[in-house]
Amino acid sequence: MAALSADPSPETRILSAIRAVPPGGVAGYGQIARRAGLPGRARLVARLLAGNDDATLPWHRILRSDGRVAFPPGSRGFREQVRRLRAEGVAVANGRVRMPPRVDDDLDAALWGPPGC
Repeated sequence: MAALSADPSPETRILSAIRAVPPGGVAGYGQIARRAGLPGRARLVARLLAGNDDATLPWHRILRSDGRVAFPPGSRGFREQVRRLRAEGVAVANGRVRMPPRVDDDLDAALWGPPGC
């Protein structure tokens, strides 16, 4: 019998980070990757979401870093994501959401880093 790893897989860590985004909240693909301990792996987050078949995963809260919905405007996925976001009270204008200011996940960097980071 193989021993279980104490460190969850990248996929498990990404899914946990996505599930941690609260209703009415949004995050970028890169932000989710950083929260999962995988900086620079935004594309992995996007690939994982593209293959998602878990209806309970709040995929609609994950956007491009500039707040745009990643689906082509007018597509079925675009309309569904916008509908879900608005149902949670998120303002969506022209397929874009105002993203919260980026705060580094490292408390020291957030407190002591240069202004505007």
